[in-house]
Amino acid sequence: MDFTLHKDFSSLDAAAWNALLAESITDVPFLRHEYLVHWWETRGGGEWAEPGLVLVSASENGRLIGIAPLFIAEYDGRQALMLLGSIEISDYLDLIVRAEDLTGFLSGLLDFAVSSGPVSWRALDWYNLPDASPTLAALKAESERRGWAHAQEVYRPTPTLALNGSYEAYLATIEKKQRHEIRRKQRRAEERGARWYLVDDGADLESGIEALFKLMEDDTNKAEFLRSEMRAHMRASIRAAHENGWLWLAFLEIEGVKAAAALNFDYRDRIWGYNSGVDHRFLELSPGSVLLAYTLHWAAEHGRAEFDFMRGDEEYKYRFGAINRYVMRVKVTRKLT
Repeated sequence: MDFTLHKDFSSLDAAAWNALLAESITDVPFLRHEYLVHWWETRGGGEWAEPGLVLVSASENGRLIGIAPLFIAEYDGRQALMLLGSIEISDYLDLIVRAEDLTGFLSGLLDFAVSSGPVSWRALDWYNLPDASPTLAALKAESERRGWAHAQEVYRPTPTLALNGSYEAYLATIEKKQRHEIRRKQRRAEERGARWYLVDDGADLESGIEALFKLMEDDTNKAEFLRSEMRAHMRASIRAAHENGWLWLAFLEIEGVKAAAALNFDYRDRIWGYNSGVDHRFLELSPGSVLLAYTLHWAAEHGRAEFDFMRGDEEYKYRFGAINRYVMRVKVTRKLT
């Protein structure tokens, strides 16, 4: 394989990147070219102060084999190579490579990082690797082969629920009490004129983004999260998702007022629950839960196989029937020669 260190994203074709991702071991929205471009522009919405881009690709006979979207930063007391998207706002990350090419690509990548990467790096610190990713076993084996220290831990749960079939079939899988509670909350909201809708017109997107931010700001923690750099990242990411056909932005109105918003991604037959906001004046009607119920109904009836709540163990996710998966953190410390 021929490895190349890229100074910026422009030297890697976006269409080729996303085509490889579609065949990769982990195809998620957070590894799309358009997402990571905007993540890098804002340095993760202001999460990173002075990272250095370490974007590596490998080709063989003119065919793109793999992409390692990395950056270097001072973290946990050492200079570490980390996955672009780390850590706060990108729920799933990985290398971009086909399963059959993973072992060779990873071995060559580590050789290349030692010989041609930043001289200051001392470790890999990779967050948000899915627990089913073959990268976990491959990285462990490669570390042992080189005599490098390797440590792996569960980082966060990522609750997911199956939606195979109709909405009624989904409801039949959860506890009877919860099933009745979902329906009761929907009826109460509908008695107050509740309606929900998707933002699917580009002309309405900008006002939708601002409405989403306003609802998020009603929560103190989310208001703090929405620093100026984070707003810039989210705004750019939402626009990019819309332009590329994987945005799912919905609102619930009650008595003509936006009471809840759901920012999701509709990607690879799965709805990915990214963020949300509610107007606290309507809390007695549980607008967030009502909109989630409508979302699950839409997803089931439109053939989506799963709803992924992504990182976090909030109680409501399990009331709706989610089952835990996990994302992992892997730390590898290189042996200096």
